[in-house]
Amino acid sequence: MLKVMTGRQAAELINDGDIVSINGFGSVSHPDDIDKAVEVRFLETGKPRDLTMIFASGQGHNKKGAYADRLGQEGLVTKVIGGHFALMPQLREMIARNKIQAYNLPQGVICHLFRACAGKKPGILTRIGMHTFVDPRYGSGRLNEISADTWVELMELDGEEYLYYKTPRINVAIVRGTTADPSGNITAEKESLVVDALHIAQAAKANHGKVIVQVERLSTIPANPREVVIPGVMVDAVVLAPDQKQTISETYNPAYSGEIRMPHEEINRVIAEIREIDRKAGVARERSYASLIIGRRAARELKPGNVINLGVGLPEMVSIAAQERGIINDLIFTIEPGVIGGVPSVGGSFGASFNPDIIYSQASQFDFYDGGGLDIAYMGAMEVDQKGNVNVSRLGDKVIGVGGFVNITQSAQKVVYCFPFMGGGLDVTFDNGRLTIVQEGRIEKFSGSVQQISFSGNYAIKNRQPVLYVTERCVFSLTPDGLALVEIAPGIDLHRDILDKMPFRPIVSDPLKIMDISCFVDPGTRNPNT
Repeated sequence: MLKVMTGRQAAELINDGDIVSINGFGSVSHPDDIDKAVEVRFLETGKPRDLTMIFASGQGHNKKGAYADRLGQEGLVTKVIGGHFALMPQLREMIARNKIQAYNLPQGVICHLFRACAGKKPGILTRIGMHTFVDPRYGSGRLNEISADTWVELMELDGEEYLYYKTPRINVAIVRGTTADPSGNITAEKESLVVDALHIAQAAKANHGKVIVQVERLSTIPANPREVVIPGVMVDAVVLAPDQKQTISETYNPAYSGEIRMPHEEINRVIAEIREIDRKAGVARERSYASLIIGRRAARELKPGNVINLGVGLPEMVSIAAQERGIINDLIFTIEPGVIGGVPSVGGSFGASFNPDIIYSQASQFDFYDGGGLDIAYMGAMEVDQKGNVNVSRLGDKVIGVGGFVNITQSAQKVVYCFPFMGGGLDVTFDNGRLTIVQEGRIEKFSGSVQQISFSGNYAIKNRQPVLYVTERCVFSLTPDGLALVEIAPGIDLHRDILDKMPFRPIVSDPLKIMDISCFVDPGTRNPNT
C-alpha cells in the first residue's frame, strides 16, 4: 500500500550504522528533498550517525552542500564507496583530512554490485580495473590512510587473472521517480534517467531494509504495468516533492524524457541557455580556441554509424566539431547512466540527452560498454606519462574519482584522449591555417610517471587497443615502446613548443605528419566562446 510521508518522517527511517545508497547522476534525477531532510535531522538531533554511503555515479554540482554532498557532515557518514567525487567538495575535504573512510571503484562495477546485492550474490568477477589503481597490486581503490577495507581481490580462474569485487550489504535505498500510484508503484515518465533506481531498491529489500522514493505527484489510478520502474511491493515510503526539478539547470525539458522530439536549432538554443546558467553559477568551463582545435582533430577519427561516448568537459567539443562537419546525425551518442541516441546535454543537465532513442538502467549500459559496444570513447586527461598511462582520478590530495572512465576506456574499440598540451592559462590562436601560442600554460600535463593509473598503457597494448592523445599542438599514438609523436600543428616548433616542454623524450615519427589544416581555420561566423 502507498505510504506517503514527509521528508523528515522518511529520514527517521534511517538508523545509525545503516548502509545507504542514493540514486542519481550528477545533478540529474537526484532525490534532493530527502537529502535535505536527512541533513536537517542530523544537525538538529545528531541522528543518524556512522552511515556508509554508496553511489555509482557522481552526486552533486561541484558546490558545497549540493545534493548528496549535504551528507558530508562529520559523524553523519563515516565511510563512502563511490565512483566519482569531483562534484562533492564537502565530502572530498573529509576524505583529504582522513575524517572518513573512502574507496573509489569504477562506476560500472558499482552499479553491477547493486544488481549483485539484489540477488544476494557475494560479488562480481571482471577484468574491469586490471592494472589500474583499483587493482590490489596498485592500492585497491583506497583513497586515504584510514581506509583499510578490502573491497577488491585479485583472483585466477582457468589460468586468467580477474578482479573480484565484494558486494556491500545495502539496507537503505533513496531513489526518485515521477509518479506513485495507489499501490506505491513508481513510474518515471518525466525523468531523463532511471540510473540505478530499481537495482538499488532491490538491493535494500534483499537485506530487509527500507526503500524511500521521492516523487513529483500521486495518481489515483493504477500505473501502466509496462511503465513501472519500481514495484510498490518494494516501496516503504513515498515523499511528495511537487517542485522537484528534472535537472539542476532545468525544471522540465520534455525532449529529455522522450515526450517530444526537439528540432536541432532549438537544441542549440537550450544548450546555450544551460551554459549561461552554469556561467552565472560559477561552475561553467571556459571554452577556448585550444579546445576547438582539439575537438576538430579528435572528430577526424569518427566514421558514420560510430557508437561513441563523450567524457565530460573538453571531449564535449567533439560533438561541436561533428556538427561543423555535418556528420552529427550519422553518429550514435551514448551516456553511461543509460541513454542511447539523441544529443547529449551539457552542464547541470549533463547525463540527459535531447531526443534519446532509449533510456534504460545504468547497469545495462555498462553491460553494453563492458562487452565492447563502443566504437570510440573520447576522454579527458589530467596526466599522461611516457608509457601512455593516464591519470584522471587524483592530483595530490584532490580526490576526483574515475567515474565510468575505467569501464569505458578498457572496453571501447578505440580511445581518443582530448586535453591541452599545457594546462592553466594556455592561450592560443590561429590564422590562415597556422597555430600561434599567445601564452603558454603553467601546468605540465605530461609527466615521467602519473600519480595514479586510471588507464594502463601496457594493458591497452596487451589488448591491441588503438589509443590517440590529441592536443592543440600535436598528436601522440600509443605504441609498444611508449608514446609516439605522430602529428604536429602548422606553425609549431618541434623542439621549442613540444620536446623541450616534456619530461621525457617520446618517439618522433619519421616523417612527422602535419595536423589537418582545417583544424586551424576560422569559419568566420562562429565564435568558439559561445
